[in-house]
Amino acid sequence: PEPAYFTLAAVPGQAAAGGPKLVEMQRPGLAGYLDRPGIVRANGAYQLQVAGTERWGEPLGDLFVRILAEDLNSRLPGTSVFTSAGSITAEAGATIEMDIQHFDADASGDVVLLAQVAVSQGRNRAGAMTRTVRLTQRPAGPGTAPLVAAMSAALGQFADVVAGMVRGVR
Repeated sequence: PEPAYFTLAAVPGQAAAGGPKLVEMQRPGLAGYLDRPGIVRANGAYQLQVAGTERWGEPLGDLFVRILAEDLNSRLPGTSVFTSAGSITAEAGATIEMDIQHFDADASGDVVLLAQVAVSQGRNRAGAMTRTVRLTQRPAGPGTAPLVAAMSAALGQFADVVAGMVRGVR
């Protein structure tokens, strides 16, 4: 059968000014088990299920950073967030780096987003603010579409955290 393709969507959030004019976001480090076309779910304490016919419309790392940039741009008026994967090479006032350890449904069906994030002034990593973020979101129902909607909501909550960190860059 033809695969069904899914994408994350930006989620509106609270806009608040502050932070540098330009922010560069690096492509995230992504746990290897997530770095695949199929959508991953936990299928027990030590087992994963990868959907054979339900896939991401683009590599998950690229999708994650693209939607996160969109979420951040809506939360940081006066700031332009761009990704390092794009063609913009401007000198940014802040850099965002992150490692995504979990971004999938756990055995109970809840979406778990577990990430480490660092925000530094420009490219100066010496004074970077770092934080570990763990968020959960319950899908509205069974199936992949509600799962992806919950993942989008969790990513929006993550954007709220990261936006606060960006506002703190001096």
